[in-house]
Amino acid sequence: MSLTTDRVSTTDRVSTTESSATTDVFTSMVERLSRQSVDKHFDAYEDVAWDDPELAIVATDPRFASWHFDPVGQTAWYRTQSPDMQARFGLHRVATAMRIGWEFENILQRGLLEYAFWLPNFRPEFRYIHHEIAEESQHTMMFQEFINRSGVDVDGMPVAMKVLSRVVVWFSRVFPELFFLFVLGGEDPVDYLQRRQLRGGDPHPLVERIMRIHVTEEARHLSFARQYLKRSVPKLGVVRRRILADVAPLLFGSMARLMVFPTKQTVKAFGIPRRELRAALGSAESKQLLVQSVAKPRKLCAELGLMTAPAKALWKLMGVWDDDAATAGNEDVAA
Repeated sequence: MSLTTDRVSTTDRVSTTESSATTDVFTSMVERLSRQSVDKHFDAYEDVAWDDPELAIVATDPRFASWHFDPVGQTAWYRTQSPDMQARFGLHRVATAMRIGWEFENILQRGLLEYAFWLPNFRPEFRYIHHEIAEESQHTMMFQEFINRSGVDVDGMPVAMKVLSRVVVWFSRVFPELFFLFVLGGEDPVDYLQRRQLRGGDPHPLVERIMRIHVTEEARHLSFARQYLKRSVPKLGVVRRRILADVAPLLFGSMARLMVFPTKQTVKAFGIPRRELRAALGSAESKQLLVQSVAKPRKLCAELGLMTAPAKALWKLMGVWDDDAATAGNEDVAA
């Protein structure tokens, strides 16, 4: 208790030295998130009953069958598979998502550590960032424990994306606004998919437990990233804002596909016919799923004045545009 009190009193000094209303909002938000990280946090091994028979992973468990809004689940190929094969396919999809998830969180942790390393004293985000790093570590262990127990050997991110992750980490120091845009690119689509599955699906109880823990803590991480961008982006010069405007649709379009669609490994492992796969991924339902999965960051980009005419064209090119972002007065980055 005394440690928490000391931290809060330290951040109070920051509030008195920075008079900007935006900074005050940011400081208050960071303090609140830090308190929440103490009040409600989870441990990968204490808060998941891994050895409970009810949570045991059986590859043919029908509850692993593909989530009800999975584009592949609408194909004739999927419908003609046996229930056991549908369950195995679903388990492979879940394990792959968890591998991609912890790999992304590894990138996030490295970037946050780099960002925190250069912070001066008395900055309120120092404490919160380390709360987030600790929570991401717990998620990483939780995801990998699921993979280990599933017995499914999955690849995760494409190799090129893993190599480029070093650049993303570097951005956290030299261009933190771009780094936190990447944070939203990796977290927002997953958050949308997991919340939708929890609302309307019937997942395996172990998957459900993991998702509920994840969305609870990710809500704080998303809140921090959004508020950071709201505070920092308006202060940027024209060049950096143009970079953000143009990178955003490319980032969210590619990350949404990585989360929503099956990986090449999954397609190859189960022999999904290419023609049916293309039809499924090109369907109206599939396109709408992509659009919906990035609705929140798309609206945020509009609020930040990043929805320029060239950027809007890129959002459409990437298949993630929606008129909910077409708000007036957002083309204020110089052409």
